[in-house]
Amino acid sequence: MSDTRRCPRPRVVVTRMLPDATIERMEALFDTHVHRSDARLPAGALRAAVAACDVLVPTVTDTIDAEVIAAAAPRLKLIANFGAGVNHIDLKAARARGIIVTNTPGVLTEDTADMTMALIVSVPRRLAEGEKLVRSGAWCGWSPGAMLGHRIGGKALGIVGMGRIGQAVASRARAFGLSIHYHNRNRLPAVLEAQLAATWHPDLDDMLRAIDILTVHTPLNADSRMLIDRRRIGLMRPHVFLINASRGGIVDEEALVDALEAGQLAGAGLDVWEHEPRIDPRLLALPNVVMTPHMGSATVEGRVASGEKVIQNIRMWADGHRPPDQVLEGWA
Repeated sequence: MSDTRRCPRPRVVVTRMLPDATIERMEALFDTHVHRSDARLPAGALRAAVAACDVLVPTVTDTIDAEVIAAAAPRLKLIANFGAGVNHIDLKAARARGIIVTNTPGVLTEDTADMTMALIVSVPRRLAEGEKLVRSGAWCGWSPGAMLGHRIGGKALGIVGMGRIGQAVASRARAFGLSIHYHNRNRLPAVLEAQLAATWHPDLDDMLRAIDILTVHTPLNADSRMLIDRRRIGLMRPHVFLINASRGGIVDEEALVDALEAGQLAGAGLDVWEHEPRIDPRLLALPNVVMTPHMGSATVEGRVASGEKVIQNIRMWADGHRPPDQVLEGWA
């Protein structure tokens, strides 16, 4: 790390309210200052925060760009992100200032995989449509042709990004009778590929032509932004369902809506959005889209575990050691 001096009780600024257990521990261990709100910290307040702390604890809703980092005092040496994704942080600007960036990988894997599997089931089986029908009072009872969806057993699931979450989704999907196909920059070890009964596609376009359901699990970075663009959406067959519980910017949302409206895709399950929290009104009008409010990682257990990771990273840095979850060059 760039500065190995001990900082026994660093001044820590937390940009929004985290679980009570996390805040209580942080206040006991550090000189902690919390923005006690469930709203994002205003831009001016964010710049003021980085000018007066040793450690910043942001969330995905905070844009830590080059301008914010330029406003940081020399004492700011650690950005301990609450969450795994770091696309909201300018890593190059942070490195140029000698600021370490950490995240909280691994703790949200199972929760996000559960949510993904829920979307994989709910979209083809039209669960959201059925729930709305019952609540509307318009349901007239069972009939042989009502609310017909599609079974998922026997279908081909394509996974973009076969890291922790992609593998956890594959494990769940196998139990539902889906065949597993994946595209990843690097092929999995043969033993893991055999365990998941997964077929590697080195060419993403080839995989898109062969699957029935697509799910996205890659970090959002320069390589993955708009990875599923208009051209690639056009490669998929009309019966395909698209699931995204990763990051909105990976899928071209306008092209997705156009394809759904034109019947070029059968439906979508979305937990993330390109311009979050704004959602294209056309999506809201489509009955074949299941939408959830970025809640893939929203479990009590996951949030508390993320807080513990943040605390561990700060403590290791404060003791003069390299934090265990330092984000390295590959994320930029």
